[in-house]
Amino acid sequence: MPRRALIVIDVQNEYVTGNLPIEYPDVNVSLANIGRAIDAARQRGVPVVVVQQMAPAASPLFARGSHGGALHEIVASRPRDHLIEKVLPSAFTGTDLANWLTERDVETIVIAGYMTHNCDDSTVKQAVHAGLSVEFLADATGAVPYENRAGKASAEEIHRVFSVVMQSRFAAVLTTDEWIAALETGNPPERGTIYDSNQKARSGR
Repeated sequence: MPRRALIVIDVQNEYVTGNLPIEYPDVNVSLANIGRAIDAARQRGVPVVVVQQMAPAASPLFARGSHGGALHEIVASRPRDHLIEKVLPSAFTGTDLANWLTERDVETIVIAGYMTHNCDDSTVKQAVHAGLSVEFLADATGAVPYENRAGKASAEEIHRVFSVVMQSRFAAVLTTDEWIAALETGNPPERGTIYDSNQKARSGR
């Protein structure tokens, strides 16, 4: 089995009771699955890294010292092996994550937490570019809706599309149940390719 580490990204009150509530999947579902993923990792000797986004005290999101910026109880109440504070989307940028993983011979990182399309996606892409394999727990992550001058997208659309793109090249996209089963059996999760994903879409037209 590959040497894994579970990276729990930005599971903070801001996404639950604060100014940026996760809408899809249901935040209570994703929180429960995040807790299950941490527990499963601890039981099977997979190190757990908790990542926390921080912003200046005057910021409307993740303000230092605020309730919104604090880790949610589902994560704060559980043991962890390492805590990282970041100010940019990727958990690698400006942190010691890469060195920490290298020192422990980690080959595969497992992503849980928020948001699918921002900090999760940035971390996934940077990990792949650094030569790591990635597993993405789609029901232990989540998205919010957006509307701006480029258009409008629901949280469900954003989460679904980013998950499909990840599976096409960047990560094995799994449910938490599937990931826990993979830990137990040692069977590698299915990974996709851009070519196969495109061929399947074209053949279904």
